[in-house]
Amino acid sequence: MLDKPAREEVHRITDAGAGLSDDQSGRTRRYLWSMGIRTACFVGAVIAPSPWRWFLVAGAVFLPYVAVIMANAGRERSDREGFTVAMKPTRRMLGRGSS
Repeated sequence: MLDKPAREEVHRITDAGAGLSDDQSGRTRRYLWSMGIRTACFVGAVIAPSPWRWFLVAGAVFLPYVAVIMANAGRERSDREGFTVAMKPTRRMLGRGSS
């Protein structure tokens, strides 16, 4: 049987954000999960007894707003602008212990 090759760890050496396609697929996935939960709230509101029904209806009503906000968030720039410079760490090494 052929073994799959081990995946190598990839190190980032830039401050560039994730690619646009990766960002869009992640936001789409979050939106679909939220709408799936909303659908479950609607179904649960029909089946659940009265006290729980109102919580599920509220979830079904307010989840689209939250899902849209979460889906639209993502491509904002951080406060850091420009490049960062790699500096030697200023931490001191521990000395040898006394024997």
